[in-house]
Amino acid sequence: MSDAQPPVVLIVEDEPDVADTYRLWLADDYDVRVAENGDEGLEELNSDVDVVLLDRMMPGLSGDEVLAHIRDEELDCRVAMVTAVEPDFDILEMGFDAYLSKPIKSDQLEDTVTNLLERSEYDSLLQEYYSLVEKQATLEATKSRAELAESEEYEKLTSRIGDLRGELSETLGGIEDDEDFIATIRGLSNQDEN
Repeated sequence: MSDAQPPVVLIVEDEPDVADTYRLWLADDYDVRVAENGDEGLEELNSDVDVVLLDRMMPGLSGDEVLAHIRDEELDCRVAMVTAVEPDFDILEMGFDAYLSKPIKSDQLEDTVTNLLERSEYDSLLQEYYSLVEKQATLEATKSRAELAESEEYEKLTSRIGDLRGELSETLGGIEDDEDFIATIRGLSNQDEN
């Protein structure tokens, strides 16, 4: 991400009206590119792209396949799945950074892009932590307590988040609780901006 140029956001969405709405919401602050399907999305991907807003269900190359390509190619961009597909435990294997369930509002989309750009500045440990917390929140919003309690994948996810929190707390100098943790992370982010 460059200070001189606005960050680049790539919208990969097969519904033109939806893509245009997202573009209008973001155009004042970002260099917005739009691709109408997965193949076109891959053509638009390059090192200039900072954030990808990716629909999961598209004709031809799916959003899941585009996401796999992005991670296989180790492109340094953050990815938000923006989709009507109800998340299931399969999202734990996916390499996205945020998951938005349609329909979404403008402030939700703008906040997500802002948060993903901030995360790009963090080291890999923090990026993994935020990615897993996002998946945890997505599952907790859509699955029942019983489903979560029965899921071995969810248990592994929760355990990994705890491990990462411990590592980060140790690295950052003894954080007592969630509020301290969040305040410390935000403080680091603000220091980076100054």
